[in-house]
Amino acid sequence: MFQAVRQRLRDMGTIKALCQGAERHALRDGQREPGAEHFLLAALELPDGTARRAFERLQIDPAQLPGAIARQHGEALRGIGLDPEALTALDTAPQPAAQALYNASPSGQAVMQGLAASRGQPLLGAHVVAVIAGMHHGVTARTLRALGLEPQALAASAAHEIQASRFG
Repeated sequence: MFQAVRQRLRDMGTIKALCQGAERHALRDGQREPGAEHFLLAALELPDGTARRAFERLQIDPAQLPGAIARQHGEALRGIGLDPEALTALDTAPQPAAQALYNASPSGQAVMQGLAASRGQPLLGAHVVAVIAGMHHGVTARTLRALGLEPQALAASAAHEIQASRFG
């Protein structure tokens, strides 16, 4: 029982780091509510390293993700007739942190709900990758496709990292 309590406390620390990192990435992008893409970037920063290794196993440099995400945001703006460069010139200041309860965008909420459903193991960055690999729509799904990643391959790579962490 004591081990289970210790694991829950560690998981709470991981969730805190994940949410704070996602919020930091969202605010830097000028968004108040982090989306799935911000949770993915935050997962890459977690000290367990499993999210990074899930990408590296597929020969994808995780450092490519921020640029690929930015390109997807730009393409979405162009798709509705807006010039992303002109908008960037108007307002380049990051958003201030909210002083209220933590809130994520619908895609960010979906990530957190997916993580809650995968209970029973220590929470790792690879769990975030696995949840996001299962998302078929949105910025993260388009970003993964733009990088040439098949969702099933990414999910399998994340599962491998999760399994390896249990015995490593």
